[in-house]
Amino acid sequence: MEQPRLKSIYRARHGRYQIDTCEPQVRAVQEGKIRLHALTKGHYPGAKLSSDVLPGLNSIGFWNGAGAQDWGLDEHRNEGVEISLLETGKMGFMADQRHYDLVPGSLTITRPWQLHKLGDPNIGPGRLHWLIIDVRVRRPNQDWRWPDWLMLTPGDLAELTRKLRHTEMPVWKATPEIAQTFQKISQCILDWNQPHAISRMIINLNQLLIGILGALTAQQTGENPELTSRRRTVELFLKDLAENPVSTQELWTLDLMAKQCGMGVTAFSKYARELVNTGPMEFLNQCRLDRAARQLRERPAPSVTAVAFGNGFNSSQYFATCFRRRFKMSPRQFALNPAAPGTAKR
Repeated sequence: MEQPRLKSIYRARHGRYQIDTCEPQVRAVQEGKIRLHALTKGHYPGAKLSSDVLPGLNSIGFWNGAGAQDWGLDEHRNEGVEISLLETGKMGFMADQRHYDLVPGSLTITRPWQLHKLGDPNIGPGRLHWLIIDVRVRRPNQDWRWPDWLMLTPGDLAELTRKLRHTEMPVWKATPEIAQTFQKISQCILDWNQPHAISRMIINLNQLLIGILGALTAQQTGENPELTSRRRTVELFLKDLAENPVSTQELWTLDLMAKQCGMGVTAFSKYARELVNTGPMEFLNQCRLDRAARQLRERPAPSVTAVAFGNGFNSSQYFATCFRRRFKMSPRQFALNPAAPGTAKR
């Protein structure tokens, strides 16, 4: 039975937020800085695959970059689990605001809710393989649904899923088997128009995942079931409100917030209060006001009305009332007073 398409949690009224557009990568290909070979669906670069071919496989490919590079991928999320291998070269990698130095044999695994980027700020020369598999989740507490072409036994697939869900560690060490399988996948991409290519790709992908299961079994020192809890989902949602401007611009209601996290209002509000010691709507208002205060302080001659609307307030008068209540002065006074109290860091 075909699964219903899951709407991305990263869609906002101003468009998609932090889904990888791959624009720097596309420009690098066009300018001859890297040689890229990929199969893709949707917005990812590469030769287009029909939606009925390997459902759930959103992107798969590899690139070769020789010499110094002057570009890097922006911080983003993916609509699926992204697995990549650096075969040669060295590259900086960021995940959840932590820096890692990738070396040959570095394996990265990121879940849909994990912010990450390649390049610090620029990528290095090297050969990088990647694939993105949509397991039909956008939040940590949702049940994973793998594509039907996976051939792992139910027990092995359940074990792989648990290991991927119960840790958010993004960087691992690839085994020789994993590296060899990625090389076979690359050859399969190059031979995509040849007979039996889809069957070969399915075999290689299954071999890769069973190899990753073995690597995680050998390298994983512990699992944390709390990472798949509903509380963790609310924590990430509130973190997004605090850090991402597009999120605070949304016209949120309490019902919409709870629905976004896949739970009822009562449970959502309970977790929110446990995490930030205030109600969700009050927390949203704090985030909006803190961001507005920073903008008023940083911009020369700021427009109070533009700042209000840019931070999700529907009325400049209501914004001024809320601002005065929080900072004990009007937005205009705050902007003109360098000695005014700053905003708390989140």
